[in-house]
Amino acid sequence: MALRGNLRDFSITQLLNLINLARKTGTLVVEAPSETARVSFRDGKLAYAQIGQEDSRLATILYKANKLTASQFKFLQQRVGNFTDKELGLLLINAGYVSQEDILDNLQQYFSEVVHRLFTWVEGLFHFDSETLPPADRINVRLDLENLIIEGSRALREWEQLQDEIPSLDMALKFADRPGANLRKVNLSVEEWRVVSYVNPRNTIHQIASATKMNDLEIRRIIYGLLQAGLVEIIRPEGAAPPQSVRVFPTEDKDEQRLLVNRLINRIRSL
Repeated sequence: MALRGNLRDFSITQLLNLINLARKTGTLVVEAPSETARVSFRDGKLAYAQIGQEDSRLATILYKANKLTASQFKFLQQRVGNFTDKELGLLLINAGYVSQEDILDNLQQYFSEVVHRLFTWVEGLFHFDSETLPPADRINVRLDLENLIIEGSRALREWEQLQDEIPSLDMALKFADRPGANLRKVNLSVEEWRVVSYVNPRNTIHQIASATKMNDLEIRRIIYGLLQAGLVEIIRPEGAAPPQSVRVFPTEDKDEQRLLVNRLINRIRSL
């Protein structure tokens, strides 16, 4: 299947629908302005996914999912760092660290999250390479695309709403006038507390996202919740230059403005 184009013309939803219906095997490469994603399929089912240089090794995924302790993870990095994911998976199962079900469930969740992030990508180029198979040294899954497409479409609608509510990450946050009383009434998640700890008129939302290692969707989602709870407000960063006022007319004289408008109307009528 020769498939190549621009995300402006062909969305991720349409691409996945096509791959699903055609039951294709190969790898979809999506090159956004800042990072590249590779999503592999077998017979139209999701097999593997990775964005950029993110650490998608099995040990890292299991550690982040709290299936491995910090000491177990450190031991694996030191002693079996050269093992492939397939070899490591067998070792972990035989050692009783995790079950085969644990491995497959957490890989499926991780790969699904990668694909969900792609639904928010609206800029970039893509191509499908039927000659590039899922990586042989990694554990592949077989995940139906139908539910992913439905969930991704919902995520896209959420993303569009969040963009309307928080259009720019170059703005900053400040606490509401009396956030203390509100803070005692709400239960914040660990991620929300991390964002709250960086709330400062000098820190832009983009800087907070970078410090907390969150992508655009994650940081917007959390800030939207904090806004709805009345804990924070969006402001212009301290020290930022005020926006330049836009002059609609080249003159401040009211008579000259009316004259210009009449000239424009007459010009339009003559076309």
